[in-house]
Amino acid sequence: MARIEDYALVGDLHTGALISTEGSIDWLCLPRFDSPACFNALLDTPRAGRWLLAPEGGGECTRRHYRKGTLILETEWETPSGKVKVIDFMPPRDGVADLVRIVVGVRGTVRMRGELVLRFDYGHIVPWVRHDAYGIHAIAGPDAAYLVTEAPLRGERLKTVSDFTVRAGDRVPFVLTWTPSHLARPRRIDPERVLESTEAFWQHWSSKCTITGPYRADVQRSLITLKALTFAPTGGIVAAVTTSLPEELGGQRNWDYRFCWLRDATLTLQALLAAGYTEEAASWRDWLLRAVAGDPKDLQIMYGIHGERRLPEVELPWLRGYENSAPVRTGNGAAGQLQLDVWGEVLDCLSLTRNSLLTSTDESWDVQLALMEHLESAWDRPDNGLWEMRGPRRHFTHSKVMAWVAADRMVKGVRDFGLPGPADRWEELRETIRADVMAKGFDAGRNTFVQSYGRPELDASLLLIPRVGFLPPDDPRVVGTIDAVQRELTHNGFLRRYKPAECDDGLPGEEGVFLACSFWLVEALLGAGRRHEAQELFDRLLAVRNDVGLLSEEWSIEDGRQLGNTPQAFSHFALVMSALELHDDGVRRSDSPVSGR
Repeated sequence: MARIEDYALVGDLHTGALISTEGSIDWLCLPRFDSPACFNALLDTPRAGRWLLAPEGGGECTRRHYRKGTLILETEWETPSGKVKVIDFMPPRDGVADLVRIVVGVRGTVRMRGELVLRFDYGHIVPWVRHDAYGIHAIAGPDAAYLVTEAPLRGERLKTVSDFTVRAGDRVPFVLTWTPSHLARPRRIDPERVLESTEAFWQHWSSKCTITGPYRADVQRSLITLKALTFAPTGGIVAAVTTSLPEELGGQRNWDYRFCWLRDATLTLQALLAAGYTEEAASWRDWLLRAVAGDPKDLQIMYGIHGERRLPEVELPWLRGYENSAPVRTGNGAAGQLQLDVWGEVLDCLSLTRNSLLTSTDESWDVQLALMEHLESAWDRPDNGLWEMRGPRRHFTHSKVMAWVAADRMVKGVRDFGLPGPADRWEELRETIRADVMAKGFDAGRNTFVQSYGRPELDASLLLIPRVGFLPPDDPRVVGTIDAVQRELTHNGFLRRYKPAECDDGLPGEEGVFLACSFWLVEALLGAGRRHEAQELFDRLLAVRNDVGLLSEEWSIEDGRQLGNTPQAFSHFALVMSALELHDDGVRRSDSPVSGR
């Protein structure tokens, strides 16, 4: 099975597909990010769906890249008889989903092999397949798929096979289209024309990026990835396109990430606004307001792409899981957890919206008032924390800090913008929470904040204390926390989010280093004036991206492999913000009269 980092992403802002260096599409959700899979070889079932299109006998994949500023993937192979290229993309559009593959002869003559295995409902359903004048038509329950190509097709052992030859200059297109089975066959598309329009779409979108500096290309690739994780009809952004890719190979820490986390809200807005993408930021803000509408005490940590609240967690026993990492899960039971930090995340996000988008805030302020009123009576409860621990609830320091953030942002809404609200009461609450954190969440003897009250364990989320404004980045207590986190949570220079064996998180096994946390360390080091360390760590983190610039959730130091669901929005948010902080710090240094430059 291909490694997680062997996969590239294509998508149409409705769904996404993962394509391996072997030329196989092994994961495709239809028609939405959170819907049953059509290709599901990643989850390893005897009836796995996949679509292989590569030189007969394999050949050597010599180069793979995205066209500049786009989500159009090109994969090249060298064979003894010639060279061939496959162009993969999904045209952004409403309605049906099209997955386009164009085989291009570059040099000599190359024999190609295509194998299409369509499986719906995560490999549980084998569709009926019929040949027609344009290719094949497959149907199973609510789903229908059409493959259109001029290449020869034949059925063989419950798969559709295509053997053909390409010569220099030949272009052989394949178009796979999904549609609800009760609808008429969709209109056929011109592959070459939609290739041009898709490239134009992405290049136009990328041209809006206002980022400058040495990391512009790296930031732009991450922003394109984040855009690809957007569900265009609602503005929601999913954490990843996959489910159940393991945090430990062969382990049980396998979760469904095809949902929208409120915790991502502020990071999303910061990244998009910093790059000039106000339209996407406004869409995400609007999704957020729709999702959280209702009783504030019912606020969830995550929602579906339309704002759905019911995300029941189910295990799929017929799937072995990626490299025997079981169980495979759909849905996410953590949606029902109490995680008090999300109130702070939402109010921080809407404060950022107020400061940056400069739009009317009357409607959102009513929502904020209701959220704050509930938090005033709930902030001092134990909760499950931002890492969604399935062990006993505790008083997590990060949760309390984010409650402080909530009060702080509401005070500023009244004082700085003239919005109505009991600012004096919130100021008093803000100071009460600060005193609580300093008395119970800080270990003076070790000069470090701790993961939860009354316990010695550390947590990488403590590095966010200066980012949210709770303390200055060069405060001795922040510096002490950085040093302690580096001592206790660093693994070969990268950070674990915490030590699972010591923290009673309710789950067996271990996990890799957490890439977003390692980017947080970059920012913390930079704030503490340790630029050289920050720069060195950031460059090491860039090096663990795959060949097309994608990151999953975690990294295995022992195996030198990516782990967890992919591509991971949380990792790419953190990359963007770290790159911008490094660039801004460099500009400040160059402008300083004592910089020596």
